[in-house]
Amino acid sequence: MDTSGKLTISELTERIKASLEGNFANLVVEGELSNCRPSSTGHLYFTLKDEGASLAGVMFKNKYRYLSFEPKDGMLLRVKGSVSVYNQRGTYQIICEEMEQAGEGDILAMLEKRKRKLAAEGLFDEGRKKPIPRFPEVVAVVSSPTGAAVRDILNILERRAAGIRVIILPAPVQGAEAARLIARRVIQANQWKLADVLIVGRGGGSLEDLLPFSEEEVVRAVAGSAIPVVSAVGHEIDWSLTDFAADLRAPTPSAAAELVSENRDSTLQGIRDLESDIYAAMKSKIERVRLLAKPFGPGDLEMRFRGILQPRLVRFDDAREELLRAFKERTADIRRRLDLIIGTLKAAGPLSVLERGFSVVVNVKTGAVLRRAADVKAGDKLTIRPLEGIVYARAEGYDKQE
Repeated sequence: MDTSGKLTISELTERIKASLEGNFANLVVEGELSNCRPSSTGHLYFTLKDEGASLAGVMFKNKYRYLSFEPKDGMLLRVKGSVSVYNQRGTYQIICEEMEQAGEGDILAMLEKRKRKLAAEGLFDEGRKKPIPRFPEVVAVVSSPTGAAVRDILNILERRAAGIRVIILPAPVQGAEAARLIARRVIQANQWKLADVLIVGRGGGSLEDLLPFSEEEVVRAVAGSAIPVVSAVGHEIDWSLTDFAADLRAPTPSAAAELVSENRDSTLQGIRDLESDIYAAMKSKIERVRLLAKPFGPGDLEMRFRGILQPRLVRFDDAREELLRAFKERTADIRRRLDLIIGTLKAAGPLSVLERGFSVVVNVKTGAVLRRAADVKAGDKLTIRPLEGIVYARAEGYDKQE
């Protein structure tokens, strides 16, 4: 065996620690929660698992106390954090910074199935998509007339292109009737040729809130619209099947308003080009400064501090649990020994002796307990104490016989 490159356990662990912590930072993982156990120090220790593996994790109390729900075993969770190695145990775990419930798997599966079906029919083909007119005169908006999305669209169009006429086609954006009415408004806009471009959307919401914009009747109405359609459903990270059927997808309703009016300021294109060049130059310089300052940012410094503090916190928890366990075992052992001593004392006590039929004889004159017959003289008064009561007697003599 060649031992020239041998490593100590500590050296090997440090190499593994450097490799894992350097390459697995800011991860997002999803799994079922098990072995969830908040500690007395306020930290949350847990395990995430799926069909093939498990991963230990910890969320320290400075993050755990702000959690908006109570984690319980069996929950499907999505956590964000970084991998860390605990040297003393030779194990790795994820240090959790954020945690959320991931209970939308069934809805996503349904949407994915519907997406494949509609895509197979060609409703999402790029060849079907129509260009958005550069200078629309009339914009129709299919959304809730009282929602923030409509107000944002009106404000932006007023500011960027005051000459555009806007028609609001009211429709609920969530609920049982939402999909039917949204599809109906899109069809009506085409029947009456109400606009040069349609904006279909709403503000942000949960995945369930956005479901009407993924119903088949809405997707088919948008795909079949002769009027170009801009889909503006939710925030930038939200999505719906309408996004794929529309001619253009905007990340937000505000962005949709900007997209349908972006070319109205063509006379300022030269200034915008110059602005873009200046912005790019400044961004490049700022990015360079940011890269130079990154190692000294609060996040990086905090991560390094946690890397130093976390093993000690875990070791403190382990030591505390071990001390409590040893104290309980020691206390139980002392209690057993004390019970044994008490039993022994009771067995050797005078009452136990008297209970077995013995008595205590006392010389009334001297008050001494008689241990030998020779200690008594004829005529001495005696008291005899059995277990119960006292017997008074007088000695007539004694016999030295054993």
